[in-house]
Amino acid sequence: MCEDNHGGPGRRALFVTGAAAALTLGSVSFASADGRDQDDGGQETRTVRGTLPPGSPDFVYVPVEVPAGVRELRVAYTYDRPSVPAGTTGNALDIGVFDERGTDLGGRGFRGWSGGARTEFFIRADEATPGYLPGPVREGTWHIALGPYTVAPQGLAYEITITLTYGEPGEAARPVYPPERARGRGRAWYRGDCHLHSWYSDGRRTPAEIGELARAAGLDFINSSEHNTHSAHAHWADVAGDDLLVLLGEEVTTRNGHVVALGTDPGTFVDWRYRARDNRFGRFARQIRRAGGLVVPAHPHATCVGCNWKFGFGEADAIEVWNGPYTPDDEVALADWDSMLVASVRDGRDWIPAMGSSDAHRSPDAVGSPQTVVLADDLTRRAIQEGIRAGRSYVAESARVTLAFRATGGRGEHAGIGERLAVGRDTPVTVRLEVTGAPRCTVRFVTDQGVLHTSAPLPVAGSGTVEWRTTPSYAAYVRAELRHEAAAGPLPGPLAAFTNPIFLGRAGG
Repeated sequence: MCEDNHGGPGRRALFVTGAAAALTLGSVSFASADGRDQDDGGQETRTVRGTLPPGSPDFVYVPVEVPAGVRELRVAYTYDRPSVPAGTTGNALDIGVFDERGTDLGGRGFRGWSGGARTEFFIRADEATPGYLPGPVREGTWHIALGPYTVAPQGLAYEITITLTYGEPGEAARPVYPPERARGRGRAWYRGDCHLHSWYSDGRRTPAEIGELARAAGLDFINSSEHNTHSAHAHWADVAGDDLLVLLGEEVTTRNGHVVALGTDPGTFVDWRYRARDNRFGRFARQIRRAGGLVVPAHPHATCVGCNWKFGFGEADAIEVWNGPYTPDDEVALADWDSMLVASVRDGRDWIPAMGSSDAHRSPDAVGSPQTVVLADDLTRRAIQEGIRAGRSYVAESARVTLAFRATGGRGEHAGIGERLAVGRDTPVTVRLEVTGAPRCTVRFVTDQGVLHTSAPLPVAGSGTVEWRTTPSYAAYVRAELRHEAAAGPLPGPLAAFTNPIFLGRAGG
C-alpha cells in the first residue's frame, strides 16, 4: 500500500491493531496542533491519498491529530472504480470514525459509520450526519476508519479530505428515546418488522416515513436496525405512539454474516470488526443479551459478499429465515432451520425459533413484507421479546394473512405454536390450521420426516381450514406452511406464511 499524506508527515507508520485484521497509517497533523491559534470559524484542511492493494486488511485507520478548540470535524472521500472482468469484484470502500478514546474492539471511541452510503460526513456537538453521533470534537488522536469491502485487481486508490472548523462548540442535545410500551390489547397476536433501515445507515427513508409505512402495513411494532451504528436510537421517539412500539437495535454487519440485535437498551453499540476465525462473536452476543436484546442471525444464506452466516447458531435466540421478497436463499434457510429442529429433537436440547423481516431500505421495498406475528402478553418490549424467544410466532407476507394453528389430543389436551402437546407416543393427535387472506394458496404440514400432508388450493376467497391426524411416534413436531401456486415444475411455490412448530409427545419421551 502506498500513501501520500499532504500536510502531515511524509512517511507512514504502520502497525497491526488489536481489532480484527487492521492497519494504522501515519497520522495527519494540523497547524494548530503546533500551537498556532485559529480565529473563531476559521478552517484548516488536509488531504490524504493512498492506494489499497487486493488482499488489504479489513480495516485501515488514518489517525488525525485534532487540536483544542475544534467546533466541527468534516470528512469527505472518493475512490476509483475501474472496470473489472465479469465475475471479478470491483472496488467498494466503507468509512467511519473513532474519536480520541481509540479504536479498540468494543467501540468505546466509536463516533459513527456510514459504510458506503455517503461520500462525506461531519460531527459537532449539536448535530452530526446521519449514521454519526453528535458530541464535542475533543482534542486528541481521532481515527478515520476505512473498510475496503472489496478491492479490484488494479487496487483501490482513495483520497480523503479532512476539514477542521474552529470555534466554541454548540450545546449538545440530550437524547430522547421511544417508550418501551405501547397501548396493546392484552394477550394477543402482534405484528412486527424487526429488520429495517433508515437514512441513518444505507436506507433512503426517514424514521417518520418508516413509521407511516409500518402503520399502513398493519404493524404493531418495529425494530431500528441500522448497519453498525446506533445513531438512529435518539430519532425514533416522535415516531412511536400508542399504536406503534419502536424497539431499538442494530444490524451488526461483519465480514462473515449479519446479526440483528433486537430490542437492546437505548444507546447500545455493538462492534462488528471481527470474523468467525477471530472467535470473538460470543463476546458480543453476550453484550446484546446484557443490554436486554435478542441475537438474531439475519438472512443466513444470502449471497452478497460477507452476508452468509458463518458463526454458527449456538448464540442465536431466533433466526431470520425469511428476508424480504421470497427468494431461493430463503428456501435454503428454511430447509436448514428445519434440519436444526430435527437435531434439537434428536439431542433433546432447546430449539431456535424462526422469524421473518422485510430488510426494507428504500422504495419499492415494502415495510412489513414479511412480518413476524407474535403472541405476547402485551405490546411491550419485554413481552414481544419473550414471545419471539419462546417461538410463539408465525411469519406472514402481509397483514392480510392470518393463521390459527393448534394441535389437540384425544382428551382435550391442546397446544399452540411454539408449545408442546404432552401426550403419549401413540395418542391420536389432530392438527388444525385456520387461514384467512391467502387465495389459492396450498397448506403443507411439515414434520421431522418432511412434508406429510398437502391440501388442495384454498378458494379464491382465501379462507379455509385444514386438518390432519397423526401421533407423536410418527411426527415429533408439526409446523405449517402456506404456499403460493408454483410457477412450474415439482418445486413448491413461494411462501405466503409459515409457523414455528408444535412439538408432539412428552419431553424426552
